[in-house]
Amino acid sequence: MVHAGRIGYGIQLPVQSQSSLYAEVWERDAGPDEIAAVARTADRNGFLYVAVCDHTAIPKRLAPAMGATWYDTIATLGWLAALTTRTRLLSHVYVAALRNPLRSAKEFATLDVLSGGRVIVGVGAGHVPEEFDALGADFEGRGRLLDEAIDGIAAALSEEFAVLDGPVWLARDMAVAPRPVQQPRPPIWVGGSTPPALRRAAQRGDGWLPQKVRRSDLAQQIPKLLSYREEFRPGEAIEIGALVPPVRIGPVPSDLPKGAISGSPERIAESICGLSELGVSHVQVRFVSRSAQDLCDQMDAFGSQVGPLLRRGS
Repeated sequence: MVHAGRIGYGIQLPVQSQSSLYAEVWERDAGPDEIAAVARTADRNGFLYVAVCDHTAIPKRLAPAMGATWYDTIATLGWLAALTTRTRLLSHVYVAALRNPLRSAKEFATLDVLSGGRVIVGVGAGHVPEEFDALGADFEGRGRLLDEAIDGIAAALSEEFAVLDGPVWLARDMAVAPRPVQQPRPPIWVGGSTPPALRRAAQRGDGWLPQKVRRSDLAQQIPKLLSYREEFRPGEAIEIGALVPPVRIGPVPSDLPKGAISGSPERIAESICGLSELGVSHVQVRFVSRSAQDLCDQMDAFGSQVGPLLRRGS
């Protein structure tokens, strides 16, 4: 699943979500052209995936922090499928508890066909109560809903006539086609860093997508994840992701964010490769950038100078 080598790397695409917690200033005035440029840059530089996150509607109380602009996950990934040829297409993360699993499976199966088998289904529980209320879903019961949704999506992607046993979503003898290219189905990666999320990833997922950057957290969470995996699915491997602090290759700017990794390709690769000792197989990289072109330049430098070091373990 991961590119040949010791550790893979992917990117959450800019512009498509406008949270003030991480969006760069230049993203406010950017749009599809910039998203396309970044995705194509990832495609030619060996990025394992490009990721698009998911919210349907943002309440007014959260809009100052989260922003209101969140491009639709499936529509955006479908568009990106035509702009790229190699990089995987990841939903990071799709709030599956808000959708009927048959509808979700239909979207991801179609995307897998259109992309030639490049989909990774990343799912999470969601965190905005008003969004659940507006869409008629139970926020307090979102964990149970997500469990049922994952099982339903997996069944519908694996079997043409899947059975959904409920209790919320019931279906029998309902075909979902076109069938996905990947067999037995596209991989499902579960997001979240809480104990229930770790348990869910181990029990139901093919991979895990953490929410926190600190290595001290990963050092505690990964053994728990692997312990759960051995309990629920003994002997089965699981892809383990990690988030890395913002990266800047080359001269260090004066306003570099606190905790960012900067400097030479060797220094950056050494920092990232250290995660493999914890069991991490792929990382999500965020770059410090001043424009879309600057971001693409950073990605080009990462792909040509840092990527080879990651593939051979720094």
